Order: sequence, then structure tokens, then C-alpha cells
Amino acid sequence: MPIIPSLYKPPILFRNAHVATIYSGVLRKVNSLLQQRERLELADGDFLDLDWSFATIPTTQVAILIHGLEGNAQRPYITGSAKQFIAHGIDVCAINLRGCSGETNRLFRSYHSGATEDLEAVINLILTKKSYSHIYLKGFSLGGNLILKYLGEARTVPRQVKAAVAISVPCNLYNSLVELLKPKNIVYSQRFKKHLKEKLRLKQLVFPNRITDKDIANINTLKDFDDIYTSRAHGFKDALDYYQKCSSLQFLTNITVPTLIINAKNDSFLGKQCYPYKEAQLNKAIHFEVPNYGGHVGFYGQKNITYTEKRALKFIEELH
Repeated sequence: MPIIPSLYKPPILFRNAHVATIYSGVLRKVNSLLQQRERLELADGDFLDLDWSFATIPTTQVAILIHGLEGNAQRPYITGSAKQFIAHGIDVCAINLRGCSGETNRLFRSYHSGATEDLEAVINLILTKKSYSHIYLKGFSLGGNLILKYLGEARTVPRQVKAAVAISVPCNLYNSLVELLKPKNIVYSQRFKKHLKEKLRLKQLVFPNRITDKDIANINTLKDFDDIYTSRAHGFKDALDYYQKCSSLQFLTNITVPTLIINAKNDSFLGKQCYPYKEAQLNKAIHFEVPNYGGHVGFYGQKNITYTEKRALKFIEELH
């Protein structure tokens, strides 16, 4: 598909990438959303906690939402999206990835950017135990990468999966890591590292023979975390092997489900290789939009509804 021209023009203050990112991630409040938790027991003995929200009238449509790194289903970008979907007659299943629901997951492994088997398990649950004919996927950052990888891998995507929307996607994980480790992003990278190390200490209590104090002390950057934990826990040789195998960029040419990708031009988390212009032009299923502004999962909008929340609904509605 040709690259989609963007109509997003926020107020001047929110044209600053860091203002947009921090407001959305820390300051924005979304109230009055009811969530009903369901625990999905996984085949490997672990679990996923799913937070459901329902439209006021029965519907055959559901949106699966996936958060980003160290997020959860209570983050405002998830709850804001859920409110808009249910207001338009679409139920919502917001996934808390392993270890992100407020309770440590059972296994040594947890979640990562390419763990598509967990998304597949949620879709299978919906297909076997629910009565939805239309499934939409929407992911943010890491969650967006996961969705794109799922859609482009060598699998038959169920016909009920009608559309996908991916926001602020690090399509090339290594390229995004390089950006995150730059001084401009030190506030974000330090925050991520702090939260990840805290979770690793909880893992250490359960698996003391697999994580040592020295391991944790050696984590000085996000790449160190992926070398010391992510790669070992999930079967990769090292961090670089993980980034290479799980980056969604290589899977985009195989996607056949209509998919909207929105990456802001001023997203400080994304390097040049995270903008799949060529892949979008070669694949009619991919619609790629690059607003000048928005930061990382920012996209401030009036009445506490972000541009991407409105845009996702419009994209889905246009497919009908």
C-alpha cells in the first residue's frame, strides 16, 4: 500500500516528543472503565491474566489489546483504547503478558517481544470458548511488534482475525535498543532497567540456582538484561540473537490481514530501520502512517481520546 498521509496535528506543547511520551505514559488518567479478570492456564504450566471490558449491548466483535515493555492492562493507553472500543460496540480482551498482572508468573521464562505463542493461546481461547466472529488486534510498542510477528509467521491466521493496528512499533529491535541507550532517552532506559531488575530479583527468590547476585549486579544496560536473562530464559544465544529472531520487520512481507502501523516521525525510541516504508509499499495489506508528532505511544488528543484511538476505530470501520 502507498504510505498514508497523516492528518495528526496536536497542540504545540504536544509536538515535543518527550512531552507527548511522558504525558501519555505517566500523567494521563482514564477513569470509569470496568475490567473483569479471567485467568488463562497455559499448556506449559504458566498463566496469563486477561482483563475483559464489555460493550453495553451483545456483540460479535472483540479487540485484543497488548501492552508494551513493563506495561499492563491498566496503563492509560490500554484503558483509553478499551473505552473507545466498547463505546463503539466492540468488546475488549486486554492481555497482561506473563508476570505483568501484579503477580509473578510461575516459570523461569516470562514475556518478550516475540512470544507469539501466548497471543496464539488467547486467540484459541476466544475461538473455542467465546462466540466472536470478528477479532481485531491492537498492540503498543513491544505488543505491536509481537502482533506483527504473529501475523507474518508461518502459520494460518484464523479467518476471524479481521484487522490489526500496531502503534509505535520497534520493528527492528536492535535499532530501537541503540536509540534507547542514547543520552536523549536515559530517563526511559533507566526506568525500564529499574523495573526489569526488580522483577528479576523476584525471580531469583524462586529460581536461586539460575540467577545469581552477580548476574543482577552485571546488568548496567537494557542489552545486559537481554544477554543475562531474556536470551537465557527464552532459548536465544544472546541478546543479538533475540533481537534478530524477534524483530517484526522481517515478517511484514508475509502479512495478509489488513494492518495499520503508526510510528511517529519524532519517536525517540525508534531508529531509521523501525520505519518499514519499503515493506509497506510492497504489501497491499500493510497501511503505514508516519505522523510528524506523537512521541512514543503519545498522540495526545482532545477530550482525553488519543489520535491513535480514533484512528484505529476508523481503520476497522473502513474495512466493513
